Amino acid sequence: MSAYRSPWMTEELDMLSEAARRFFEEEIVAHQERFNKQGHVDREVWNKAGEMGLLCASIPEAYGGGGGDFSHEAVLNIEMTRALASFGLGVHSGIVAHYILAYGSEEQKQRWLPRMASGELVAAIAMSEPGAGSDLKSIKTRAVRDSDHYVINGAKTFITNGYHANLICVVAKTDPDPAAGSRGVSLIMVETDDQPGFRRGRILDKIGQKGQDTTELFFDEVRTPVDHLLGGEEGRGLYQLMQQLPQERLIIALSAQASMHRAIEFTVEYVQNRQVFGKSLADMQNTRFKLAECKTEATIATQFVDHCMMLLLKGELDPTTAAMAKWWTTQKNCEIIDECLQLHGGYGYILEYPIARMYANARVSKIYGGSNEIMKELVARSIL
Repeated sequence: MSAYRSPWMTEELDMLSEAARRFFEEEIVAHQERFNKQGHVDREVWNKAGEMGLLCASIPEAYGGGGGDFSHEAVLNIEMTRALASFGLGVHSGIVAHYILAYGSEEQKQRWLPRMASGELVAAIAMSEPGAGSDLKSIKTRAVRDSDHYVINGAKTFITNGYHANLICVVAKTDPDPAAGSRGVSLIMVETDDQPGFRRGRILDKIGQKGQDTTELFFDEVRTPVDHLLGGEEGRGLYQLMQQLPQERLIIALSAQASMHRAIEFTVEYVQNRQVFGKSLADMQNTRFKLAECKTEATIATQFVDHCMMLLLKGELDPTTAAMAKWWTTQKNCEIIDECLQLHGGYGYILEYPIARMYANARVSKIYGGSNEIMKELVARSIL
């Protein structure tokens, strides 16, 4: 039987896939142990990714990007997942760049996107707070207008790319009145270089994805120009977030389904070489049945994600379907990795083996991008 090929793949994307695979292997995987210990990749990795054309691949060439579409970001995230590389590419290119592209003024696009594409700027989005995760209406970070500046005060946590980021999309309350509800939240871009009042906290010590920096951020009377507001109008932040979340959640689903297949590949290789009671572990019926189940579920996941990809490329992916894809694929990925780890026996618990690292890396995917419980609530609202 011929290998399955996603219907949205092209020869151009095949070439991008090969280039990305080499880059992740040479620039990240080869140094992953050191990156894991220091809690972040070297800053030069971002510049090299920019030189290779791997940053902002789906941003128009007029703004320094690659001129592609979301399928280019999809390929990059799939290859990054397959390489087990910890790198905040998805947040930088697939999320923050598209907030700027969708809601930024022409001046804002010209100011930030070319430098994001080159790697001069590393971008992050600051949503979560110590007391507010998926419930963004409960954020405490304030942005108070003072003449031609906003004065920002607050704390953020779990921020991917926070260690290197010098451009941060901050989710803040511009109207603290509880009656304002969702209309009180805005997205404000903050340039952090030489910015008084801005401080990075500790790099958080996570279970997995240790080479991808995740930090706390603090804003103490940080002043940023009013013209750094995205969308040109206060109170549009939650609407803007909701419009972009289907793409963010599909990025997570793409990585999850790629992870399932990678876990199976590692496990097939292991069981074929592992001898138990005088024969290959692959010859045992339990092994064969478990892998058959995993492969079937991974195939279903890929078909569903490909369906979502085709919808998104046509501009038709709705939030409910994206929520389904996010929660189901991340849940299934954790289940499949767990089954594959079990087939490795004691070796599956040793970080020297890829399956152990995958087990640690995968767990957070059921939390970020909106917890899976929130995803199910969104789905439920569409049917009840």
